[in-house]
Amino acid sequence: MVAGATGIDFFLMTVAADDGVMPQTREHAAVLAALGVERGVVAITKADLADPEVAADEVALLFEGVRRQAPRVRAAVPEILPVSARTGDGLDELRGALDRVAADLPGRGAGGDARLHVDRVFTVKGAGTVVTGTLWSGSIARGDELAVLPEGRRARVRSVQVHDEAAERAAAGQRVAVNLAGLGRDDVARGDVLAGADAGLRPTFRLDAELRFAPDRRPEHGDRVQVHHGTRETPARLAELGGRFWQVRLEQPLVPAAGDRLVLRSIAPPDTLGGGVVLDPSPRRHGPSRDATARLERLSRGEPEPAAAPAPRPKPKPRPPEPLSPAALALERRLLEAGYEPPIDSELGDAAAELPALRAAGRAVRVGRSLHYHPEPLGEIEGRVRAHIARDGSITLAQLRDELGTSRKFAQALLEHFDAARVTLRRPDDSRVLRRSAGT
Repeated sequence: MVAGATGIDFFLMTVAADDGVMPQTREHAAVLAALGVERGVVAITKADLADPEVAADEVALLFEGVRRQAPRVRAAVPEILPVSARTGDGLDELRGALDRVAADLPGRGAGGDARLHVDRVFTVKGAGTVVTGTLWSGSIARGDELAVLPEGRRARVRSVQVHDEAAERAAAGQRVAVNLAGLGRDDVARGDVLAGADAGLRPTFRLDAELRFAPDRRPEHGDRVQVHHGTRETPARLAELGGRFWQVRLEQPLVPAAGDRLVLRSIAPPDTLGGGVVLDPSPRRHGPSRDATARLERLSRGEPEPAAAPAPRPKPKPRPPEPLSPAALALERRLLEAGYEPPIDSELGDAAAELPALRAAGRAVRVGRSLHYHPEPLGEIEGRVRAHIARDGSITLAQLRDELGTSRKFAQALLEHFDAARVTLRRPDDSRVLRRSAGT
């Protein structure tokens, strides 16, 4: 299903009224969210056998919960309609809903370089090697020269079909069959990528990504997971960079571009953990640092890279964190869910004893003498501070309080933390500027 959902623009999900939301329904919703497929329709089938409202309520709760965990997904709960194939009730309404969703989509356009993730390879007698897949971007026409990645072989397009009909040119978003000249059946495989010869894509064994996980499925630093991208999958190790940022170290190469979606699943037992967005498709091997976090925040916001600076001296590799106790993991979840207003240390009771372990594992950051933040909301706050200063030239305590919708106590502790971390510089009028912009 992960590979099948790759490249689609909207979905039709079916849930039986007499069964309700099943485990596979939950996993499919998580995969759709991880892939950024936001628009769709849910059909509650067998509405003649059971009350469809019960299943519809379950579906609405499912999507509300899953979408909260997915990065950059803001779509509302999909339209949910009861139908019966036996009586025909609701089918016209379902067709109308699908038409409305399709008409509201912006379309992919014909711009950009061709990119097709291969899901099937076969041989046609008298024609040769044929591959099929969904064309993610660009177009493919007869005579085009394409690269087959990750191996880097070249091939020429002999002919193109779209839904079993010959076509002069296939456009982005279409299901395409491409007859390739110059390649044998064994020279291309499921999971390969057909790309424009000058597209600039290249295989990689590392990528930096912004990842989100279900609350009870967040992996540890160094965990081995299965990474799905396009129609390809590979085991990988996860290196935590702080908050929602991770380096994914792959055992087999992928061919990603910045902005592509990933799905992460556990290897045993197989289950969807979460997913995210590729920020840097070919980074150097690195660990957590303030500079790395700031850079990934910029990439997450779509900002261009600043002018290159002299390479920093190599830093020692961070010590892998010790396994955290259930009490420490529970405290981490509490800090994460508290967001911009975490409890002060004295309000944590016995759980405060777990703070040193969380700090050592990079799962909590001390802000002031008696306050700890989870690094994910703290990183988001730093990004908002930087963006505000970039827009207005400076930020005051009152402006940060209003920006976050929090109290003066939290805003003051945060600004003092960013001063100490040399992110901001306090001016005589108590406003803050970025140290770089202040010439420091």
